[in-house]
Amino acid sequence: MTVHIGAEPGDIAETVLLPGDPYRARWAAQTFLDAPRLVNEVRGMLAYTGTWKGNPVTIHGTGMGMPSLSIYVNELIRDYGAKTLIRIGSCGGMQDSVKVRDIVIAMTASTLSTPSRGIFRELNFAPCADWTLLRAAARAAEASGVATHVGGIYSSDVFYDERPDLTEQMTRHGILGVEMEAAELYTLAARHNRRALAILTVSDHLLSGEALPSEDRERSFGEMVRIALEAAF
Repeated sequence: MTVHIGAEPGDIAETVLLPGDPYRARWAAQTFLDAPRLVNEVRGMLAYTGTWKGNPVTIHGTGMGMPSLSIYVNELIRDYGAKTLIRIGSCGGMQDSVKVRDIVIAMTASTLSTPSRGIFRELNFAPCADWTLLRAAARAAEASGVATHVGGIYSSDVFYDERPDLTEQMTRHGILGVEMEAAELYTLAARHNRRALAILTVSDHLLSGEALPSEDRERSFGEMVRIALEAAF
């Protein structure tokens, strides 16, 4: 056990899917895994381990934002031996071609700041996805027929952003969507020589103002989980 994860040794699989919402972790585990069992509920951060097509998988919530994700990913890697970590979450679309309910696979994750920023000092480190996972996810998405976009995203360290000028420049430079966790996930994976990827469902759009009602989000996220599992194995 660690300070934030109550799982016993052997409870966490080498492949971990990481939704921000712990209740989405429960839904995904009950929907996609065989024999899922609760392995963590410290501070209400639910985690379940089961199997998918015979492969052990853990689905562990991370909470909102890079500081929260950093805690769980550090402990999952250092104390439980996680080797493949895939974020499954939502994002806000930032291009006209990116529609609500589309899938975004993050090749890179730009950011103003992460919990790891201090160790790089003057260096602008460029966090990116694992190529093998990225390629497998793109192929799985293409095979499924779901509308998918592969490219750069923005990991914000605030939810209520008041920088319309920054949004304008990111849109101008082709950023597909905004979320709050992937840049730190990719940085930690690089530091510890692990595989990481972020697969996101567009839940709202910064340009059009369109947004999925909360009751529709869960039903729209199933394809994202399926793609993540296909990519991992």
